[in-house]
Amino acid sequence: MSRPIRPRAQVPAWVLGAAGILTFLAVLEAVPRSGLVDARFLPPTSQITAALAERLRGGDLWVALGQTLTTWVIGLAISLVAGVVLGVLFGMVPVLRRATASTIEFLRPVPSVALIPVAVLLYGTTMQSTLLLVVYASFWQVLLQVLAGVGDVDPVANDTARSFRFSLMTRVRTLVWPTALPYAVTGLRLAASVALILTVTGELLIGTPGIGRLIGVARESGAVPAMYALVVVAGMLGVAVNLLARAFESRALFWHPSVRGEVAA
Repeated sequence: MSRPIRPRAQVPAWVLGAAGILTFLAVLEAVPRSGLVDARFLPPTSQITAALAERLRGGDLWVALGQTLTTWVIGLAISLVAGVVLGVLFGMVPVLRRATASTIEFLRPVPSVALIPVAVLLYGTTMQSTLLLVVYASFWQVLLQVLAGVGDVDPVANDTARSFRFSLMTRVRTLVWPTALPYAVTGLRLAASVALILTVTGELLIGTPGIGRLIGVARESGAVPAMYALVVVAGMLGVAVNLLARAFESRALFWHPSVRGEVAA
């Protein structure tokens, strides 16, 4: 008689993630000490950790972190409001959708970093320069998702609402927005990561206050371990933003079948 096959115990995802991080840190410690890479340009993990602890005790890191988060929040908020409003408007008015389609397809592929000279000419090295890059890059993420969501509205339900002479705001509230909301939340999650990338990039290249500027100062002064420590801070901030966006998505779309399926799994 054959024995019943027992299902293999699955390793939790966080265990695999922690193992991958520990392996990376061990390799980063070993490679410079073995002489494969010059430790002046890639210090071992222990030196980066010591520089990070020293930075955490100082006040300049926390001030810069607050400045980065301020730019990120303002840019993301502007992108979200503009993307949702214009996405619903363009999606519900076919004439506007056709009139703006070519303009959107022309402007959307333009890299945000190509606007750095324009931003500096307009605003100098102030926060507004980086904010311009953040809004430009994040806006398209939200706008395109909302346009897709509005286009996914059931045409039968739309015709029914018209036949019952629903007002424009009633159609938006009861028909268009429930359909477009999952798309808008997806756009928000994508825009949150893009906004953070452009915030740090703008601070690094333009010199506006924030984490990116500290990275540039550390690089120019030759404080290589401190530079890598600040890069780690930026990476941890990116992970936190991604987790926050996913948590918000789960809360906002708890009723959606995709989220219910993930929770049940």
